[in-house]
Amino acid sequence: MKALTSELPQKTKAAVLMKPMQVAMEERALAGLGPHDVLVKVMAVGVCGSDVHYYEHGRIGRKAVENPLIQGHECAGLVVQAGAEVTQVKIGDRVAIEPGMSCFRCEYCKAGKYNLCPSVRFLSSPPVDGAFAEYIVHPDHLLFPIPDHLSYEEATLVEPLSVGIHACRRAGLEAGSTVLIAGMGPVGLTAIIAARALGAENIAVTDVEPFRLGLAAEMGAKLCVNVLERDTAEAIAQWTGGRGVDMVIDTSGHAGVIDSSIEWLKRGGKLVLIGFPAAEKVPLNLTLLLQKEIAMYGTFRYTNTYPLGIELLASGRFDTKKLITDFYSLEDTALALERARTNKKGSMKVIVYPNGKPSND
Repeated sequence: MKALTSELPQKTKAAVLMKPMQVAMEERALAGLGPHDVLVKVMAVGVCGSDVHYYEHGRIGRKAVENPLIQGHECAGLVVQAGAEVTQVKIGDRVAIEPGMSCFRCEYCKAGKYNLCPSVRFLSSPPVDGAFAEYIVHPDHLLFPIPDHLSYEEATLVEPLSVGIHACRRAGLEAGSTVLIAGMGPVGLTAIIAARALGAENIAVTDVEPFRLGLAAEMGAKLCVNVLERDTAEAIAQWTGGRGVDMVIDTSGHAGVIDSSIEWLKRGGKLVLIGFPAAEKVPLNLTLLLQKEIAMYGTFRYTNTYPLGIELLASGRFDTKKLITDFYSLEDTALALERARTNKKGSMKVIVYPNGKPSND
C-alpha cells in the first residue's frame, strides 16, 4: 500500500495542557509516516480519570507533566493515509486505537506482557502526546477495525473495558463466580461487562453516587451498595449467606476499600487491584489475608484485549450508550476536563470531538 505523503497534512490542531487547570489550542507539526504507520483522523476521544488527574494536579505519582502535553488516549477514528508496508488496516477503515506503543523486543514483550515493557510509549502519558488532536500518527498493528453499527463514541470505551478484561483474565475469573467491584467510574462500570462476559453470575458493586449505582444496575449488577447508607461487609455477608465473594476488583484506589476487601472475600478468594491509591503505601490486614489465604493481583493496563472488547461492545448485549453522557468540541477540551472533574453526580464518559460530531453517530 503506497504512502501518499504529498497529500498528508503538515500540522494538526490540538488541545494542549500548558500547566494544571490551563489548556490552550495550538497547531502542532505532524510526524511523517513510517512504513508501518497510519494517519488517523481522530473522531472521538473519551476523557479518562488520568486525564483529569494530570489536568488538576500535573502529576500522577512519580509521573509529572514537565512540558506542554496533548492529553487523551481513549480514542477512535478514521484511517486517511497509510505507510508503504501497512497491512493491518486500509484507508477508509473506522478504527479503535490501542494507545500503548511497546518495543516488542524486550523479555516482557516477548512473553506477551507488553503492558510491562520498560520503554512503552503510551498516548497522553508524559512526555508522550495523546489524541486531543485532529490527527495522530500511530502504528498499524495497534489499530482495530470497528463495525459500521458501532459508533466512534462507543468505540472509545474499548480502552477502559480492556482494563477490566485484563483484570479478570489475570486473576483467572471462573465461570459462576460471585464478584464485587468497588468504584463505579467508567472502568468499574465496564468491568461489570468484562466480568459478565467472562462468566461471573452474581456481581455486586459499591459507590457513593446514586447516579453511578443506577448505571451499574443497568449494566447487570445484582447488588448495588451505597457505602454512605449501608455497611458493605454487612451487605455482602447477607448477600452471600456469610460466605463472602469469590473476587473483589477494586477500581477506586481507596486505601480503606483495599483493606476492607480482605474481609469481604471468602476464604481462598482473590483481590484484584486496578485503581491507584493516593499514597504509594497503604495499610493492609495481612494477618487476616494470610489466615484466609487471599491471593492478591496487581494489574496494569492490559494486553491483547481489543478484539474481545470490540466484540462485546458491538454485540448489543450491553447498552453502553447510557455510559456516554457529555459531548464537547476540541476547542472546548478544557470544559470537558472540568466537567469530568466536577460533575460526579451526573456525568460518566465525557467525549471530545476533534473533528466535529460525526453525522452518522
